[in-house]
Amino acid sequence: MGATMTDKTSNVIAAILAGGEGRRFRPYTDLIPKPMVPIGPEEKPLLEHIVKWISKYGIKKFVFLVGYKWRQISNYFGNGSRFGIKISYSLDDNKYNNTGGALLKAIKSGLINDELTLIWYGDIIASINIRELIDHHIRTNAVVTLALAEKYQVPVGVAKINNEGRVIKLEEKPWIDVKVTIGILTIDPKVVVKVENVLGTSFDIMSDLIPLLIKRDYNVRAYMYRGPWYDVGSLERYQKLPEEALEDFLRS
Repeated sequence: MGATMTDKTSNVIAAILAGGEGRRFRPYTDLIPKPMVPIGPEEKPLLEHIVKWISKYGIKKFVFLVGYKWRQISNYFGNGSRFGIKISYSLDDNKYNNTGGALLKAIKSGLINDELTLIWYGDIIASINIRELIDHHIRTNAVVTLALAEKYQVPVGVAKINNEGRVIKLEEKPWIDVKVTIGILTIDPKVVVKVENVLGTSFDIMSDLIPLLIKRDYNVRAYMYRGPWYDVGSLERYQKLPEEALEDFLRS
């Protein structure tokens, strides 16, 4: 018999990107790292909600890729035992930095081995079915699987003008039909080491690593996610979070 979904998720490690300075969140991030901002009626840290969502799918091994004010994160989460998981910490440095460099360091230091790795950006909220994502990755024999949303809401008004420069239509924050990444993906960590000679030790996952893998014809797949998702990357977006739309995520 084939492996059950529990078997599949138990062999997955979650790498949480939680090392950024959160400059668009100042002045709050002058005091706390962005993944620790409180959300929901119980005002628990965003990172705690992410951890609980992931762990309910059977993933119990985590690596936090940390840097800025990282001790606040480690002091709160510790080794993960009070959440029923195991947490290790990989600290950014001058050599290994940016999202890709942070991931590469965790791999080369042995915190991530050959396990299928779920990468989750520490400012993303999404009620995604992780079992389905992992199953899709395995079934398609992918090297990388990107969780994609089917549409995107432009954060500003969009104008249409005629040849004379007259505005003939204005739509405030419209939704557009375009496939967009949502900061969640699965990856075979071995491929990250393979491209170190090209990318070095300081590179971005989404703008450097993934485009290179696509260019080299690696099997990069899409998993379409049709539920709500929110990028809590700025203070403005944080203040406008619709908690009623996040009930499932916040209850995890």
